[in-house]
Amino acid sequence: MGRRPAADRTEPACRLVRFEAADGVALAGLLFEPRRKSKRAIIWLHGGGGASVFESRRTNLLASVFIAHGIAFFPFNNRGSGIVRRAGDDLGGSAFERIRDCVADIDGAIRELWRRGYRGITLAGHSTGANKIAVYDHYKPRNRAKRYVLLAGGDDTGILYAQLGARKFNALLTKAKSMIKSRRGEEIVPPIPGQTMLSWRALYDVANPDGDYNVFPFFEAMTGTKLSRRPFRSIRGIRKPSLYIYGDRDEYCFDDVPRCVSILAQNVGDRAEIVVMHDADHGFSGREEEIGAIVASWVER
Repeated sequence: MGRRPAADRTEPACRLVRFEAADGVALAGLLFEPRRKSKRAIIWLHGGGGASVFESRRTNLLASVFIAHGIAFFPFNNRGSGIVRRAGDDLGGSAFERIRDCVADIDGAIRELWRRGYRGITLAGHSTGANKIAVYDHYKPRNRAKRYVLLAGGDDTGILYAQLGARKFNALLTKAKSMIKSRRGEEIVPPIPGQTMLSWRALYDVANPDGDYNVFPFFEAMTGTKLSRRPFRSIRGIRKPSLYIYGDRDEYCFDDVPRCVSILAQNVGDRAEIVVMHDADHGFSGREEEIGAIVASWVER
């Protein structure tokens, strides 16, 4: 039995939900609900680099699996969606995002589902979305989410360091600090190979080893490079049941997924589980429904 072609699948029905982040920024998402009333829901946090749940093939595929399990699904575009967008009176999109802003976005999404009667809420995030879950828990450990699913959390700080080398990395970090101090943080950084457009403020957020963004510092642990003062500080603080999922071909794991997973296992809490999917890349391309089934089964336990 092979997978059905996408054209053969029935697209699940949903409604467009407009809501506000806790600080008033307008956001929007898609709410997929099972036929039978349910108290359980999964909030989905997309990745970075200009991602959008409205344009992702993954959205409908995951939704079909979750609602078949009687779980509502609420993927939404946070203020970091797209490359450039408005975020209230400020500029948003991945070019201007600060990861800590996710706290207000997630609070708004949880509040919206709570208003609709959902109580068994799971936060699930892919790539940068996984980092955001850890950041959210760090700043709001007493939140209404019951559990977390962190898929393919990545080490963007380490990737940038490995790409540029110590001298160029430190020079870029110093320049970013200077631009922010001079109130020029929203100016655009000259192009960096492999990176989408970034402002100096957003670049500093990603590159700062002691900043909120540096959730999964695999590169430091793998190479013995001392970058941050407290590696894995956010991950170590998570107390809620958490599921971490990686593909064994994740292209952002420095060509050594087993080593990254081993390092992660040394830093997670007692209520964490780690799953490695065979023959899967960073985006779980072509394996979306299998990922959905793994997550749904874990949520149902």
